[in-house]
Amino acid sequence: MAMKKPILEVKDLRVYYPIFGGVMLRKVAEVKAVDGIDFHLEEGETLGLVGESGCGKSTVGRAILNVLWTTAPDVEISGEVNFYREGQPTNLVGLNRKKMKPFRRDLQMIFQDPYSSLNPRMSVGQIVSEPLLLHRKDMGKKERIERVAWLLDKVGLSAEQSNRYPHEFSGGQRQRIGFARALATNPKVIIADEPVSALDVSIQAQVINLLQDLQDEFGLTYMFIAHDLSVVEHISDRIAVMYLGNIMEIGSAKDVYFNPSHPYSKALLSAVPLPDPNRANKIQRILLEGDVPTPIAKPSGCAFRTRCPIAKAECAQEVPKLVEVEEGHFAACPYHEEM
Repeated sequence: MAMKKPILEVKDLRVYYPIFGGVMLRKVAEVKAVDGIDFHLEEGETLGLVGESGCGKSTVGRAILNVLWTTAPDVEISGEVNFYREGQPTNLVGLNRKKMKPFRRDLQMIFQDPYSSLNPRMSVGQIVSEPLLLHRKDMGKKERIERVAWLLDKVGLSAEQSNRYPHEFSGGQRQRIGFARALATNPKVIIADEPVSALDVSIQAQVINLLQDLQDEFGLTYMFIAHDLSVVEHISDRIAVMYLGNIMEIGSAKDVYFNPSHPYSKALLSAVPLPDPNRANKIQRILLEGDVPTPIAKPSGCAFRTRCPIAKAECAQEVPKLVEVEEGHFAACPYHEEM
């Protein structure tokens, strides 16, 4: 895969939530939600981030946008999140609210729940125009109204609906409102946190097609977070597979989906239901034993070793690095060829 111009680069990102206990409420443990990951986003691409619930996918998205402190003020974040503007990188980790504001218009998020992410007391017009009020001080009221009408039209809604409130829309329509709000400031990167998981299958297809159309029209870069591998394979250029705060495999969507290397990726893909019964009967299901370990007390070495069918004693010694198994395709398992 030819290396394009990076727009976002994550290096050794770690997100730990401290646990306090005792009479003095001192730190007694920590939840290692994200435990040292590296990846990059190229301009105009879609990177799919997949994994089981609780593996740290959403935390990665919120860490990139520097919004974790709003819900967890004691969160500990380290590493680098370099955002490239005009070829110059800026590390977003640790920036306070004032220093982060100039980058907000370029980095937007679409949330999983299309209802709770919208203010029920605000009309659709107010919701979509709010980013313009914050980041486009030069824009007058008439221009904002015209911009809102244009954005609603782009996501398949009408300007007449701008005076209605979120509860008056269906789930798919509410998600489209979230898209319009995210597009308001002409962002460069949009992080979509499971944007279709709460929608019906038929609506999912409409929303995914809309995301692709908007990407083609505006040259957007997506990080698409999901647990549905079939959806991720359809929309993504590359796929990263996460397990317990670590990236196990990353590569092109075709390589990861049709030729996975890591045992965890193979187990995930073997569980994907196929509509063709003849193909489904030929798939060998890989059943993982045991439960996912707690991120409070992660296994030493490889986080997946306690459930891995090819684990060896050496797997407990050190965390495996991502190694290139073929051009542009990396896996964090030195024994991947044995499975």
